[in-house]
Amino acid sequence: MDFLILLLAAFAGVAFVNAQEQKRRIALLGHHLGQYQIEALMETITQGYLRALGEDDAERREQIWSLLTGAEQSVAEQFGRFAQAFSQVDPAASRVSKLALALPGANRLLPGATFDVREAFRLHAAGIAGAVANEAQRPSRDKAFTLSAELFLMQHTCHWFCRSRAVASARLLRRHQTSHEQVLAAVSPATRRAYRELTGI
Repeated sequence: MDFLILLLAAFAGVAFVNAQEQKRRIALLGHHLGQYQIEALMETITQGYLRALGEDDAERREQIWSLLTGAEQSVAEQFGRFAQAFSQVDPAASRVSKLALALPGANRLLPGATFDVREAFRLHAAGIAGAVANEAQRPSRDKAFTLSAELFLMQHTCHWFCRSRAVASARLLRRHQTSHEQVLAAVSPATRRAYRELTGI
């Protein structure tokens, strides 16, 4: 019985410390993201894409694609500014555990099993900007597919930083009905290569 009590106390202690660390991360990211409308723009873009893809009339579909251009450019510009601002964050506060589950102190105890989220945000900024610029001249449907994946992967990284990789993947699946593996397969080759190199996934 004493062992069980000690075990429960240990679990409670770990959960408490973990919750405190996550609160600090959420506050840090929220402080920086709160200056932008990135989430609202993502919602506008993804909903617009769904409308365009569900539109049978070709002319109306092209009008919707065209109307989304401003939101696409804005999200790329805003996330680029966010990534630049976040690059000034203390390096010690920007490490993310590569472990699937969050463990308190893992960033300090296992520094080799971490990556710098500032680098992740830089590669996401480049990926989003590249998809919006559409230098490969992809058709509107393919451009939308790639940009959506770039945005979803960026959102996954935000949740990973605040919580854990497992929580981030579960939220991605719940909110967008797509897995982390599917999103990673759909981003540009440059994003996928840089992301795999950084995170080890």
